[in-house]
Amino acid sequence: MTANAHFQIAIDGPASAGKSTIAKILAHNFQYVYVDTGSMYRTITLAAHRAGLAYSDEGAIAQLLPDLQITFQPGTPLQRVFLNGQEVTEAIRQPEITNNVSQVAAFPKVREFLLGKQREIAAQHSVVMDGRDIGTTVLPHAQVKIYLVASVAERAQRRYRENLEQGIDVDLATLTKDIEERDYKDMHRKLSPLTKAADAIEVDTTSKSIDQVVSEITNIILKKQQNHPVK
Repeated sequence: MTANAHFQIAIDGPASAGKSTIAKILAHNFQYVYVDTGSMYRTITLAAHRAGLAYSDEGAIAQLLPDLQITFQPGTPLQRVFLNGQEVTEAIRQPEITNNVSQVAAFPKVREFLLGKQREIAAQHSVVMDGRDIGTTVLPHAQVKIYLVASVAERAQRRYRENLEQGIDVDLATLTKDIEERDYKDMHRKLSPLTKAADAIEVDTTSKSIDQVVSEITNIILKKQQNHPVK
């Protein structure tokens, strides 16, 4: 597949709906840059944790931002994430970070900091970007907007399997409760809450294989490229 210049694909949805997995595959197939915004917020949360800051202290966390360099490298199964040159791919997915990232991600100064970086990448490359406010806030003019959904039960099972593969021991009932609470926090935060963009196409991933979801979204992208070629 040949990439068109500066084509933007925004993928939003709740936790464990499959955003990162699908986005990474699509980016590879279309030869676009994959921007994992969730990992960016997780990395800032980790930086706050390592600095001994309270997750509620926006002022102190904001002071960390100018000194934080977040970079990515290709990796399997997860894209490798680095904080100031140190790999934090596994560290940012520990329960401590997962359970507190929503609070940190809601801070205006944190969102402003990352918004600029995310838009800068999109201005320089064709991208597949996933998160919770990509189609509504970060890339409001994206040519393709996808909103992925899945049942809470299935999303908890997915997170449970991912944790087992990474050696993280959290029981399924706890994960289910965590996901429900994460959904509530993401949907009810004051700044850029999780919501479906008016022009986004909803794709339900419940009981679908990764290949089925990728195929469905690929067809959406190809149709959009044909109707609205980017030069």
